[in-house]
Amino acid sequence: MAAQANALSIEELKEKGKVLRRLIIRMTTEAGSGHPSSSLSAVEVVNALWFGGFMKYDPQNPTWDARDRFILSKGHAVPVLYAAMAEAGYFSTDDVMTLRKLGSPFEGHPNMKRLPGIEASTGSLGQGLSLGIGQALGARLNQNGSNVFVVIGDGEMGEGQVWEALAAAEKYKLGNLTAIIDQNTYQQTGATKDVLDLGSFEEKIAAFGWHTQTIDGNCQKSVVEALEVASKVTDRPKAIISKTKKGFGILPVLEETGDLNYHGKPLSPELAEKALAFIA
Repeated sequence: MAAQANALSIEELKEKGKVLRRLIIRMTTEAGSGHPSSSLSAVEVVNALWFGGFMKYDPQNPTWDARDRFILSKGHAVPVLYAAMAEAGYFSTDDVMTLRKLGSPFEGHPNMKRLPGIEASTGSLGQGLSLGIGQALGARLNQNGSNVFVVIGDGEMGEGQVWEALAAAEKYKLGNLTAIIDQNTYQQTGATKDVLDLGSFEEKIAAFGWHTQTIDGNCQKSVVEALEVASKVTDRPKAIISKTKKGFGILPVLEETGDLNYHGKPLSPELAEKALAFIA
């Protein structure tokens, strides 16, 4: 099954985004742990990839050789991936409610050994782009037409391995590789500019020879347009710097708590009810 045949319109994607956000909140609150705010910032990007006609996949045949690959390098945000995969038909929305429960394959970080459809086990930050390069090279060797999409957190951009991978991807002219940086401006210990200010990602990545764009990553239309542009570039790797806000979609609810980072903790049942009502 090719996802492109069932691409949703912008308005339909906006509604699907609400579904994903509700699932993220519900599963992390039920688990009593997890990273809802980190997941919420990436909804528009993940939503567009899975439902906007940019990835081909088959939920009934998750190892289909010609499928496109999605790697969530910021693995702690896996609730957004579980939500998208549930909506795509890989498993039920009831299944994801076992997130982080003992014995559940829906672990706190993606585990490809436990859940069909997960393309890479991630969580040790900084490794996802390197994994994506390996898969993009493999697709080239196999001549199966697969594209590889890697979502990277702006905090993990401080890892040296990411920059080595940027150089390697350009060397091999991987036109089937797209990296999307979820620049939500926060990481575990604070604002990314305070932890390690890397300046302009676009300027630096463009200097490596990549095709680059910077967008409002919480605007569904902008995300779709950027992916359309990237899909037409085939002679080199592509990067989209997606400027987002952590917890986007329920920001007024989180602001009431006085914590704009809200890293690594679920919403309480009471706060979750307020958030779900706000999304609706």
